[in-house]
Amino acid sequence: MVEVVGTAPTSAMVITKFVYRRSWKTNIINIKVITTDSITIMKLTKEQQEEIKNQQSQSNQTKRVTAPELEKILYEAIPALDHGFVRVVDYMGDDTSIVQSARVSYGKGTKQVSTDKGLIKYLMRHWHSTPFEMCEIKYHVKLPIFIARQWIRHRTANVNEYSARYSILDKEFYLPSQENLAAQSTSNRQGRGDVLEGKQAEEVLELLKSDAERTYDNYETMLNERFDGSTIDENKKGLARELARMNLTLYPMVLEN
Repeated sequence: MVEVVGTAPTSAMVITKFVYRRSWKTNIINIKVITTDSITIMKLTKEQQEEIKNQQSQSNQTKRVTAPELEKILYEAIPALDHGFVRVVDYMGDDTSIVQSARVSYGKGTKQVSTDKGLIKYLMRHWHSTPFEMCEIKYHVKLPIFIARQWIRHRTANVNEYSARYSILDKEFYLPSQENLAAQSTSNRQGRGDVLEGKQAEEVLELLKSDAERTYDNYETMLNERFDGSTIDENKKGLARELARMNLTLYPMVLEN
């Protein structure tokens, strides 16, 4: 999975949690997991919980507007998928930022609307979207690579991503639960159809698991380095990280910010 930090202008995305790679190591050595209905769920270590607690205990004075509901969940780690998470790590603006922008832009045209709530509803109803761009939310997200690519394709955020050119990817992959394995839809080229059942679903999961294990083993072999940083063969040179990553699948977990 990838880990990313990004800003999403006035988007209503649900997000997950984490901080930067070296303080939030996500290999199997120090990430504890719990199993629910055959899905492996990430559980925060004491170190990670303490770091979040320290961030949430901060108290800073500001002259800017604040959003009480966002303040309640600021820095909180919200689990997503099996190993993923979303966190809100910063934000800018609130409802007043939107209406102030609208009243600058539309001037006398907003005088018929007496309340901020009414004006926001008016803007949404008539697709006047630019005032909403006065607000931003900064997320810290851990998600599968193929989901990250879909996110970026729609250009909804400014993003920095954990780079496999500079660092070794963790041995951590997203595996869907069996009830999320479905056939291709016959009526929608972008969608799913009926859920796969029984032996076929088990075969698909086994293929995903074995491919993940095999490609990561080959990745380590090419690097001549294990995911924990230890060298495999002292007499060999490892392939450059930017080249060794080529054989990996699209469902390792990465971090986006």
